[in-house]
Amino acid sequence: MKKHLTILSAILITLISLNAKAQDDKPIAKSYLTFMGGTSIPLGSFASTNYSDNKSGFAKKGTTFGLDGAVYVYKNLAIGATFSFQDQGELSQADDQTLANGYNASFTKNQTSVTSVNRYHNLNLMAGPQYSFLYKNFILDLRADAGIIKSSSTPSLIIVFDYSANSGSTYNQLSSGSTVLAYGGSAGLRYTLSDSWDVGIRINYVTSSGLKITNTGGDTGTVGRFQTTLPINEIQTTLGMTLKF
Repeated sequence: MKKHLTILSAILITLISLNAKAQDDKPIAKSYLTFMGGTSIPLGSFASTNYSDNKSGFAKKGTTFGLDGAVYVYKNLAIGATFSFQDQGELSQADDQTLANGYNASFTKNQTSVTSVNRYHNLNLMAGPQYSFLYKNFILDLRADAGIIKSSSTPSLIIVFDYSANSGSTYNQLSSGSTVLAYGGSAGLRYTLSDSWDVGIRINYVTSSGLKITNTGGDTGTVGRFQTTLPINEIQTTLGMTLKF
C-alpha cells in the first residue's frame, strides 16, 4: 500500500510539474507599436449622394494611415490606442450637379449653380481595452474603442440662385473644423516574423453622431436641403508592420 501511495504521489507531482511548466511556456503577448496604412471606406449617410437626405455626406473611399499600439497590463489584456489620418475625397462635378438640380427644384429658381471646394480631412484618436489570442505564430487582437474625431476640413459649398439676368442670391455651406466624440471597435490579425517584428492586417470601425456644419446666406434653412450635422461612419482596412517590446 505504501509503495502504491509513493508511486501515485510521484505521478501527481510529475503531472503538477508538467502543468506548471506548460503554464510557464504559454506565450504571453508583448506590447507593440504598429505603423499602418490602407483604405477608409465611408458608410451610411456619410457616403450617401441623396440630395433629400440632409445628412448625406457625398464622401468617397480614400486613404488612411497612422499608428496603432497597445500596452499589456495583465497577461494578454491590454490598453490599446490608434491615431490616424483620413482623406475621404471631395465632391465630384456630378455631385455638384446633383445638388444644383435639387436646390433649383426646392427653391423654384430659374437657375442654380453649386461649386464645391476642399476635401474631407480628419484625425482620429481612439483608445480602449484590448484582448489578444495567441495561436502558434498568429495573434488575434480584439478591441473596443472610444475617442474623438477632429476635422481639419470638409467640402464647402457655394450655392448661387439666379432669379433673372440682373439679380440673384448666394448662400454657403462652410467647411467644418469641429471636434466630436466617436466610438467603435477593431479586429487585427498579426503574424509573428521574429521576437521583435510582426506583420498584420486590421479592420477598424468608427462612428460618430456628426460634425457641426455652419451655413450662411439669405435662403439658408427655408426650404429644401439644409445640412447642420454630418454623421461620420466608416470602416478602415489597413496593413501594418509591428515592432514589439
